[in-house]
Amino acid sequence: MHTDITVLDSLVAVHLTVNIWTARRKLVPSDFNTTNLPPEELASLGSKRICNPADLRVFGTLKSRATTLLDRNGVRFLGGWALPEDRIVEVQTELEGIATEFLREKDAFLDRYDDAIRDWIRTNPGWESIIANSIVSADYVRSRFGFAWQMFKVQTPAVRDDSPDSLVNTGLEDVVTGLGQTLFGEIAKAATDTWHKSFVGKTEVTRKALSPLRTMYRKLTGLSFVEPRVSPVADLLQTAFSAVGRKGHIVGPTLLMLQGLVSLLRDPEALLEHAQSMLDGRNPDDILAGFTGPGSLVLSENGETIGAQEDYADVQDEGADEMPMAPLPIGPQLDSLGLW
Repeated sequence: MHTDITVLDSLVAVHLTVNIWTARRKLVPSDFNTTNLPPEELASLGSKRICNPADLRVFGTLKSRATTLLDRNGVRFLGGWALPEDRIVEVQTELEGIATEFLREKDAFLDRYDDAIRDWIRTNPGWESIIANSIVSADYVRSRFGFAWQMFKVQTPAVRDDSPDSLVNTGLEDVVTGLGQTLFGEIAKAATDTWHKSFVGKTEVTRKALSPLRTMYRKLTGLSFVEPRVSPVADLLQTAFSAVGRKGHIVGPTLLMLQGLVSLLRDPEALLEHAQSMLDGRNPDDILAGFTGPGSLVLSENGETIGAQEDYADVQDEGADEMPMAPLPIGPQLDSLGLW
């Protein structure tokens, strides 16, 4: 299945531009008290920091917050993101908040810019001259900061098939057609991060482990119109949430079910096969039950098929370092990725 270009009617493109002063200047031969330097044809000099990187760290953090916000709500598209129309007001409000904080931090940094440079020089005794010789004005630094975004609709031009402009449509259609695959790829990446941070090697997790899964669920529900198989994956997540109790740590079969679900989300090909099976009538409860039932199978390190419960028990005996990826039910098998 591919994404139809008509989804553009329900999407808004967002382009984010964040500029941060690097506080770096190019090293020059005069910075060194020696003429014994290699020729430029052989090697080039690198850069020097003229300000403490720690003073600029907050700007990178704010940029990451904005990027994460867009990743949570949209899918990568044309060098930016494509967001569902019903999320635009919410995202716009959050971006405005981040931009306000960015501006406030910029003004605070520029107010103490001269002191920051002097502190950096004192922190690097013996190298005062190469820093002092490259200092730039506060006005220059101000011009190197920026936080802006643009939101716009993308529409296909109305052209004849034999028109040269039809090539424009062709290129755009190629990008839109792959939106579903892009979305599932982003879900796989998020699931892999979640697996390593919250589930690998664990025999017990707190309810915080559900947070990234809920983020994925919200992203999928917002973009469910992008591809028919998106909704079944969201339904699978919702079914899993319903199976987890409201309180207490997550252990035993419930944890094993979640580990199997995260493992499935990590593999786009297997995930699409299961999503298609749900479109064809398979119950999501049956899929989740397969992660813990006696009929579920995984592949051992030597390629032999073994029972999930037996494998899980062996893992608990052998230690956390040998924790396999959670098992999948009979059907599309996941690549072990070296974990079993």
